[in-house]
Amino acid sequence: MTSAGGTSGPSRSNAIGGILVMMAAVGLLTAMNGVIKLIGPEYHPAQVTFLRNIIAAMVILPFILKTGGVKTLKTRRPGMHAARALSGFLANVFYFYAAARLPLSDVMVISQAVPLFVALMAVVFLREAVGWRRWAAIVAGFGGVLVTLEPTGEIHPAALATVAGTVCWATTILLLRTLGRTESPYTVVFYYMIAGTLVASLAQPWVWKTPGEDVMVLFVVVGIFGAFGQLLMTVALKMAEASVVSPFSYTAILWGIGFDLVIWHAAPDTATLLGAAIITLSGLYRLHRENMKRRARSKT
Repeated sequence: MTSAGGTSGPSRSNAIGGILVMMAAVGLLTAMNGVIKLIGPEYHPAQVTFLRNIIAAMVILPFILKTGGVKTLKTRRPGMHAARALSGFLANVFYFYAAARLPLSDVMVISQAVPLFVALMAVVFLREAVGWRRWAAIVAGFGGVLVTLEPTGEIHPAALATVAGTVCWATTILLLRTLGRTESPYTVVFYYMIAGTLVASLAQPWVWKTPGEDVMVLFVVVGIFGAFGQLLMTVALKMAEASVVSPFSYTAILWGIGFDLVIWHAAPDTATLLGAAIITLSGLYRLHRENMKRRARSKT
């Protein structure tokens, strides 16, 4: 039976479920950064990344074994996994450095520029064609990043670190496009955690600081939130098309503002809110244009 809007019952149910799961995934990943902020800047972001990855890998492994067993871990692209792990490691180091020093809402706003950097890098490195409307959306989105950075005043180094983390994460997304053609989502997540742990381990002799029991509990929470955030995002993309659930990644901004208000009693400033609005609208418009092009190609 078809609903009044023309969408079948199960399909609409899957879409709603996928949206809710995506929002939960984004909430967990934002909460992960919130816990990192609670841990504070005393611990080097490379150590935070190391502990987060190794704990998350231990959490994810049973799900992988239950879903497809050891055969799920077979890969044809070890080099690509290593490249993604390196770019992901750098992204986490930059993000975790920023999360410990900036309002969470600022970090979340700037990080939502990832799709804009992906689009720009796809043009440069993959020679993807982009029309003037999508170019306008990309330029507007970068304008939103500049508004959030408040270039007329003193730019905090952690804000620049967030931008660097966004560029690195956009690189991981481009690599994921290639990996997704041959690898299962569980394989991608597992090798990302394992390879990322190995990369982060190289820095530990110089940055390691033994955490106390209370801080170690927080590190375990960071790993659990990171693991389930990744898993739920994978589930959301299986339940519904990316074009349906992807826009709800922007709820990270709302989660960030909410955590800032509840935990640190800090309200976002005007620049953050304006930058969030510009980045979100430009991202949604760019996604709308991509969906229009996809539908046009499917009809030909």
